[in-house]
Amino acid sequence: MTHCRKDNLVHFAVTIISKDRPGIVADVSEVLFRLGCNIEDSSCTMLGGDFAMILVVSHDKPFAKAKLADEFKLLHERTGLQIHIRSLSEEEICPVMDEGELCLVSVYGSDQPGIVYRVTRALADRKVNITDLNTKLIGTREEPVYVLMLEAILPAGLTVEDASALLDDLKKELNVEISVRAITPVSL
Repeated sequence: MTHCRKDNLVHFAVTIISKDRPGIVADVSEVLFRLGCNIEDSSCTMLGGDFAMILVVSHDKPFAKAKLADEFKLLHERTGLQIHIRSLSEEEICPVMDEGELCLVSVYGSDQPGIVYRVTRALADRKVNITDLNTKLIGTREEPVYVLMLEAILPAGLTVEDASALLDDLKKELNVEISVRAITPVSL
């Protein structure tokens, strides 16, 4: 297991969902700033007409989840944001990172049930770890096109070419385009 030294910090996962409107990120980050919290990791996106945020935040010990919850309760009362807070363990903030190749899988095709399930099941059965996934319906009402984009870490011994070949049968069965390409990590 990877060990990261964050003994002096407490961590929380904060999930927020709201009807989309300007200012949601500013409202949430203002609460965190006022409390002295640091946003260590985040993902924010539009889902239909809603806006969703998932944040991993930290604060120097001692700091109680109740303090964070009280401040967000005030924000909820003022704005209607739905907020959930969960304390995180060290294992959740310092995950073991797989050592395999990082890749991007993209799927384009006619909208139909089962695309996400079939692609992700084929990858999961080969121990591919999905680290990010997004879907979007594009095109027109008459001709909708489903787009699935995911990042994944391939297990040792599985190449990008192997992953592509693994998905070849699904291309035909689902009548979609699937591509798999390597992502080169950037060091700062």
